[in-house]
Amino acid sequence: MSVVRTIAVALLGAAGAAMMAAGPIMAARGIKARAEIQAELRGQSISFPDKGLPDDLAAHQGRAVLTGSQARDFAQVIGNNVLMTTGGRTYGEISAELYAAGGDEEKLEGLRQTAFTGQMLRASLLNAYQAWQLTTLVIGLGALLTLTGAALLSASTTLALAT
Repeated sequence: MSVVRTIAVALLGAAGAAMMAAGPIMAARGIKARAEIQAELRGQSISFPDKGLPDDLAAHQGRAVLTGSQARDFAQVIGNNVLMTTGGRTYGEISAELYAAGGDEEKLEGLRQTAFTGQMLRASLLNAYQAWQLTTLVIGLGALLTLTGAALLSASTTLALAT
């Protein structure tokens, strides 16, 4: 076997072995992170209302929020509720109104607090959704690394056995 072929076999084998070792670790970490997100969501005891959801969310009625996509959908419910409560105004718009009124308007202060709380809850749920999406990516990349590593090891073995 030539020096170039020997080096190619060694490099392919080493890369394949490294990928086959790293892939399952990545996938396992992704699965563990997903379980942690679910545990956090479960601990919050968030459930969709039994009625009154928009048609596109009606399938969630009465269900607990346990997945990233459910967290995103519940964030939509919160966002809609905040907009209804504030008359379609954002936290920033209400704050500007409050300051324009001299900062001592009880109704605007209450709306501002409602908008702030709703947007913070919504942001937290969207963060859970984004983290869930990242776990999907990590699990998929772990599987891809494992398969690529196996292919490289196979190529290394085939190249080593070829005469």
